[in-house]
Amino acid sequence: MNTREIFDYIHSFGTENSNPVIVGKYQRYFREGYDAYGLSKEQVDALVQHIVGLPGMNPGQLQAATLRLVASPKYEMTVISIRLLLEVKKSWTAETLETVEQWFSAGITNWAQTDYICGELMNLFFKKGLVSLASIEPWRTAENKFQRRAAVVSLIKPMKLSTDFGPWFDFIEPMMHDPERVVHQGLGWFLREAWKKQPGFTEPFLLKYRNTAPRLIFQYATEKMTTEGKERFRKEKI
Repeated sequence: MNTREIFDYIHSFGTENSNPVIVGKYQRYFREGYDAYGLSKEQVDALVQHIVGLPGMNPGQLQAATLRLVASPKYEMTVISIRLLLEVKKSWTAETLETVEQWFSAGITNWAQTDYICGELMNLFFKKGLVSLASIEPWRTAENKFQRRAAVVSLIKPMKLSTDFGPWFDFIEPMMHDPERVVHQGLGWFLREAWKKQPGFTEPFLLKYRNTAPRLIFQYATEKMTTEGKERFRKEKI
């Protein structure tokens, strides 16, 4: 089965098993819109296992298929792509990371796809030593705002395992004035998790930007602080 046939098989299955109730359940979480079949987790699981188990299927074919799947506007196509790569994680190389990078220009269009990529794939790329801060520096200024979000959200899990937060903060600092809301949310999430681990390191950074960076970053970053703690990071009145 070639990449086109894989796509057609999944699309036919999704169309035949579409569930508007499931689509309606999640629609409200997506400002950008939510185009989905409405497949259940069990149905997605079954699709992934079927494709992986096809005669002659190999990691290279699966990797190539993901580029066609991700280009579809259907939400589940990206979820299935992520799951397919996870099924062959033992074979990952630097080329696999390049494929994931291509996904963003091909069709990553919402925060949930982005965060699933970051939490499941990018975290493993870091663990395997297939990605470094230097290798994803271009993500910080990518045209796709979700790729910029991924640049920071990808760091959350590996950052938590680090004792030196300096390099992680150096990496995100150029992003503190990004214009997009989804990036602000990602930065705030990163800073909240960093604060939990090393408040003494994180708070001076927050103070440095409290008067210039978007307030949504601070809303997320200070979420777990006391009321008194949050007050320290309010923008100064002129």
